[in-house]
Amino acid sequence: MTGVVAFVASLFERLGIIDAERFRPTMELAWPRIITGFAIMSKQTADLAMVGTAVGTAGTAGLAYALAYWELVTMLGLGLAGGTVSLVSQNYGGEATERASLVVTQSVLLAVVLALPVVAVFLAFPNALIELLGSKAAPIDHGRTYLVFVAPAALFELCNLVASRTYTGVGDTFTEMVARAGGAVLNVLLSGLLIFGFGLGVAGAAIGTTLSTGFVTVVLAWGMTGRSYGWLGMAPSPVPITADGPWVDRELVRELIEISTPEIGRRLAAGAVVFPLLWIAATFGPVVVTALEVGRRVRGLINSVNWGLSLAASSLVGQHLGSGEEGEAAAYGTAIIRLSVVLYAGIAALVIVLSEPIAVPFVSESSEVPAAAAFVTVGAVSSIGFGLDGAAAGVLLGAGDTRLPFLASLAGRYLFAIPAALLGPVTPLGIAALYLALLLETYVPGGINYWLVRRGRWKAVSRRYRPSATGSETEVGAEAEKETEHGSEAETES
Repeated sequence: MTGVVAFVASLFERLGIIDAERFRPTMELAWPRIITGFAIMSKQTADLAMVGTAVGTAGTAGLAYALAYWELVTMLGLGLAGGTVSLVSQNYGGEATERASLVVTQSVLLAVVLALPVVAVFLAFPNALIELLGSKAAPIDHGRTYLVFVAPAALFELCNLVASRTYTGVGDTFTEMVARAGGAVLNVLLSGLLIFGFGLGVAGAAIGTTLSTGFVTVVLAWGMTGRSYGWLGMAPSPVPITADGPWVDRELVRELIEISTPEIGRRLAAGAVVFPLLWIAATFGPVVVTALEVGRRVRGLINSVNWGLSLAASSLVGQHLGSGEEGEAAAYGTAIIRLSVVLYAGIAALVIVLSEPIAVPFVSESSEVPAAAAFVTVGAVSSIGFGLDGAAAGVLLGAGDTRLPFLASLAGRYLFAIPAALLGPVTPLGIAALYLALLLETYVPGGINYWLVRRGRWKAVSRRYRPSATGSETEVGAEAEKETEHGSEAETES
């Protein structure tokens, strides 16, 4: 295995993608996260396939409506966890471990505060939420059922994301991989048993998700409080949550909210775009709703690469910035972006070739395969934009620069993707408008975030959040403007 890694590292170095000395630490952080991401994304993909087999198109359409709301939960958690990984990595890299530990404690408290209202809304208004997206009775009934039974998992998922990003911020992606992948396997087993063994259909998928997500919370909580996992090879967090000392530091809370809020906005903007897309798809019928969801789920599986490379970029860039090594941080960032685009292009090409066989398990009739396969193909092409967007945003996140990526996300989704999709029902473009929307949704923010990385202002922004930071926000702003005037250092350092 070591020989294979060395060969791949050497090949990428010869191709000018990433130096071998940077490829190894990048992949050491990334590969467990990629497996983790694939495991997590495969849960809902597997649920969609099993519901399609057991219930049919009405079930998958209803599940698509409910999963749109679950995606908002995930994006909310990822946004908060983005602020966590930025502050943890910079403080841990600067050897301020007690401060990093306090960041984690406050992140968990914020996760609970954010999750409880979400759980309450899912339980109190499931019918109204699903009816916003669909009009047919059967899909609405299935969507409502899923939303009610999956509601408690929202609390578990937000805490899991904070814990996972904490481990990533300190350079340990193996522990979270074991916990999250184990939970994904448990989810598939439980959902399969409940759907087919007990005939619970969509409810079985939701219950399986809730139980498996709670299991992951228990496993991660063990290590996050500093306890050893023993022979499993998993490690306790070096920045644990403890009952000792202060639970709240106003300055840290301010920094956490300041970084997380734009990242939450960026993530929610990415997640919320599915609502108008599903509403537009519903005008073409449940088959198109299912096909759109299949394409998005396959794209989500491809995007598992970003779970690793984006977080590796955040962690490595953040740690080097915390140590005052801005040049090395920039070199890592630009190299990881190149690596991400190359990997996404290769995977997308493979998925396009296999689009029809991939689509088959998700639909109940052979006549529905071409529609699903077309969305799988478009999803694969659009995933390359995700690769660019995720890696570039990861670099900016590692520096604590989250405001402009948020605006980039808004522009791509709401100034380009949604207007394009709206052309579908009112012009001859029809379903092709949804294809165009999926492409614009990823390539526009990806291009903007890549430009922001090349611009280089993020290095000046990061100085505000480092443990050694002493300058005022005014000084930081002045330095940022100076860097902007003199051009991007990232271009020369890459």
